[in-house]
Amino acid sequence: MFVLVSSLLSWYFKKRIQQVQESIDHPHDVQESTFQSLIEAGRNTEFGRKYGFKDIQNFDQFRERVPVQDYEDIKPWIERTMKGEQRLLWPSEIKWFAKSSGTTSDKSKFIPVSFESLDECQFRGGRDLLTFYCNANPSTKIFEGKGLLIGGSHELNKYSRNSYYGDLSAVMMNNLPFWVNLFRTPAAEIALMADWEIKLEKLANATVGEDVTSISGVPTWTVLLIERLLEMKNAENLLDIWPNMELYMHGGVSFEPYRSSFEKYIPSDAMTYMESYNASEGFFGIQTEREKDMMLMLDYGIYYEFLPMSEFGAANPKTKTLEEIELGVNYALIITTNSGLWRYMIGDTILFTEKYPYRFRITGRTQLYINTFGEELMIHNAEAAIKEACHRTNSRVREFTAGPIYFDENASAGHEWLIEFDQEPRDVNQFRNELDEMLKSVNSDYEAKRSGDIALKPPLVRVCESGTFYNWMKQRGKLGGQNKVPRLANDRKMIDEIMSMKKG
Repeated sequence: MFVLVSSLLSWYFKKRIQQVQESIDHPHDVQESTFQSLIEAGRNTEFGRKYGFKDIQNFDQFRERVPVQDYEDIKPWIERTMKGEQRLLWPSEIKWFAKSSGTTSDKSKFIPVSFESLDECQFRGGRDLLTFYCNANPSTKIFEGKGLLIGGSHELNKYSRNSYYGDLSAVMMNNLPFWVNLFRTPAAEIALMADWEIKLEKLANATVGEDVTSISGVPTWTVLLIERLLEMKNAENLLDIWPNMELYMHGGVSFEPYRSSFEKYIPSDAMTYMESYNASEGFFGIQTEREKDMMLMLDYGIYYEFLPMSEFGAANPKTKTLEEIELGVNYALIITTNSGLWRYMIGDTILFTEKYPYRFRITGRTQLYINTFGEELMIHNAEAAIKEACHRTNSRVREFTAGPIYFDENASAGHEWLIEFDQEPRDVNQFRNELDEMLKSVNSDYEAKRSGDIALKPPLVRVCESGTFYNWMKQRGKLGGQNKVPRLANDRKMIDEIMSMKKG
């Protein structure tokens, strides 16, 4: 069975590379075909009847009739679907809902996941990751060992006994083809456990004796597992435990703050790190080549629109199609999908760096930034500055978050950074200065506000003891799965919560 499956995978990878090349060569045709297919499917839904899909012939008509949606707009449709109604947003039956981690709110979001989305989008994205890797590494032995999947959990939908919700990774694990189990570890009963602290120990015990050749998971939780394994085996690095490790597939958060830790734990030039953009709403991008930004995947049943952030919040903002985008511009991502999300703004911002193929990087979120004083500090600015400050001070950051310090009668405004280090700098003041200087160099608005220390004073850096962010996430019920620490906030809620916990 193993040999047969390996042969079939090899055949599939070669065929798939040809299909991807077609998308690269004719991206706008692929998107137009996707759009027409989605409109055709949507005509048989309540949403489609409301907005007259039967008369829509082109994208301009679609844009005129259907407003851009956020979660609050589409929430009533989703709640009805969760209670058992069907064909509201999508013509096929919806039995699964991906529960988002809610990075800017304690409230969870439930995203419908159709069979078509699982098959044509999420699973295809996972297969394509391996397709690109194997195509670039023809001598790989990745399938001679096991792939470690660090996933989330799921539970029965309390509104309907015939449907379920959970982390996207759990939704996918519950629907994987049977043959995938030949290549993965641990067993489903461990992979889908809800209690992260118990799960961590079981994950370590179940996998420490396996020949793991690849890992897939959010860096935050992967690092914790690696550290537990090294502790169990009293090993210097992960290659002492898994000598054939060659690939780490990551997403969910920027990898840069974690890169130095992974390079320490896996000291091998042959190790490959591949980023993917895999959200609850869909699988959007893959890092197909080393040192390259992610490539937008165009044949996953998703039609893309892009809203320039300069128009974000405008009364009648006009989105751009893929054909109309410009390089170097920040766009809010808007999607129409084969799960029934119509012109849905997911909250992420991206910037294109290349065309043919269309490559992009994630620059932040529409609500994950600091702009309290006109500084427009985005997440990619913060991550670049943290990385360089670490390099210049020989330190390693594990987790961080930042928020504003408000004006008061005794002090000027600024930014407060809570940082948990794996390796602290010898001089925290030097780290702060390097961070400040780097932020000035990557963000002209921040630099202008810092001029003369008049509008913004130098950043306040507070060093947090080991485990601070873990305990905060635990307190919020956000351990494991696709949960992640919000990096920036335009208010002090996170900062005050963490500082209050530290004092307690």
